Amino acid sequence: MAVNPLRTAVLFSLNQSGASSVLASRASSWWSHVEMGPPDPILGVSEAYKRDTNPKKMNLGVGAYRDDNGKPFVLPSVKTAEQRIIARNMDKEYSPISGTPEFCRHSINLALGEGNEWVENGLNATVQGISGTGSLRIGTNFLAAFFPGVKDIYLPTPTWGNHVPISKHAGLNVKQYRYYDPKTCGFDFHGALQDIAKIPSKSIIMLHACAHNPTGVDPKPEQWAEISKVVKEKELFPFIDMAYQGFASGDPDRDATAVRMFLKDGHKIALAQSFAKNMGLYGERAGAFSLICNSKEEAAAVMSQLKIIIRPMYSNPPITGARIVTEVLGDPEIRKQWLVDVKGMADRIITMRQMLRDGLAKEGSSKNWAHITEQIGMFCFTGMTPQQVERLTKDYSIYLTKDGRISVAGITSHNVEYLAHAIHQVTK
Repeated sequence: MAVNPLRTAVLFSLNQSGASSVLASRASSWWSHVEMGPPDPILGVSEAYKRDTNPKKMNLGVGAYRDDNGKPFVLPSVKTAEQRIIARNMDKEYSPISGTPEFCRHSINLALGEGNEWVENGLNATVQGISGTGSLRIGTNFLAAFFPGVKDIYLPTPTWGNHVPISKHAGLNVKQYRYYDPKTCGFDFHGALQDIAKIPSKSIIMLHACAHNPTGVDPKPEQWAEISKVVKEKELFPFIDMAYQGFASGDPDRDATAVRMFLKDGHKIALAQSFAKNMGLYGERAGAFSLICNSKEEAAAVMSQLKIIIRPMYSNPPITGARIVTEVLGDPEIRKQWLVDVKGMADRIITMRQMLRDGLAKEGSSKNWAHITEQIGMFCFTGMTPQQVERLTKDYSIYLTKDGRISVAGITSHNVEYLAHAIHQVTK
C-alpha cells in the first residue's frame, strides 16, 4: 500500500502539536506548586472511627454534645423557639451587617448580666459573628488594625487549635504563656502568673472564660482575681473567649465570673461568644463579638469600623441561628426552659466524669485520677501519653487525639465501664 507523504506530514504535525500542547499545559498549570496540606487531627480521628467495625467502638474526639444514647441533642427550648419562628412566617431578607440589635443586646447581656452598667450606658460595641470562630476573627482583625499597643497576642499553653491560625491570619504575632501543668493535670497558677508578669506592657492576652479548651482546667475565682490584678498592673489588654457559658457549670452567671470580674476591676475587654455548645446551635453558626469602650462616642466609632471589617469578609451574618438565640433569650418562658436544658447537659457531663473516675477506682487503678472531676466542661486532658492513646485505639477501638484529650460528651452510662477498663489496661 502506497504511503501518502502529505497525510504522514499532517499526522506528524498534529502529534507534535498535541504533545506540545500537553507539555505547555503542564508547564503552565496554575496549581502544580500546591502541596498537600496535613489532615485535620480531629477529622482524622472521626474517619478512622467510621471505618472501625468493632461494636464497642467509641469516638471521644468530636467536640459536640451527645445524649446518654450517644445521639445529637436538639434542646427542647430551641425546638420551641423554632416553632414560634416558623409560625411567624418571617422573611429571608438580609440582616444588618452587625446583626440585629435584639440579638446583640441579648448576647452581651447574657455575658455581663441583665441591667449591667456597660450596656445601660451604651459603652459596648457588639456585633453578630459566625459563631465563636467568626467572632474571634472579627476581633483579631480589629486589633491588628487599631490596637495602639504591641501587636503581640499571648495565648495559654495549650490553647484551642484555631486560636493560633486565626491570630496569625489577622496579622498578630502569636506568643505563649504557661497554663497547664502536665504533672498535676491541673492549672499551673504560679507559672501563669510569672509569665504574665513578664509580658511587655500594652500587649494582648487571650483568656478562656470557662471550660478551657482543650484541658478543662479553669482558675479558681481567687486565682482569677490575682490574674486580673497582674494583667492590670502590666497594662495588658484582655481578649476573653467565652465559648461555653452555661455549659461548664450549668449556671450561665457562674460561668461568666471571670468576664464580670475583669470589668469590675476596671479592664476594658474584648469578648468573643458562641452559642454552639450552650444552645446546641453548632451548624447555625451563631456568636457575637464585643468591645467595651470608655464612652458612647468611642463605642459608635468602634462599631463603624467593625462593620467595615465585616462587610468584605462575609457582608451580612446568617439569620436563622440569631433568630433562635433572640427567641430563647428574649422570651421569659423559653429562657426558663433553656436554663433547665443547659443545666441538664452540664450535669450529664459532670456525672460522666464522676462515673469514669469511679470506674477506674473499681478497676483497681493506683493512679490519681482526681483531675477527671476537677476539670470542667466538654473536654478532659487525661494525662495519657501518645503511646497509651495508640494502644487504646488499636486494642479497644477508642478514638481520641494523640494528646490524650477526650470529649466527655462521647461517654455514656452504657460505655463508661468499658472505657474505664480500657484506660486502666493501657495505663497500669
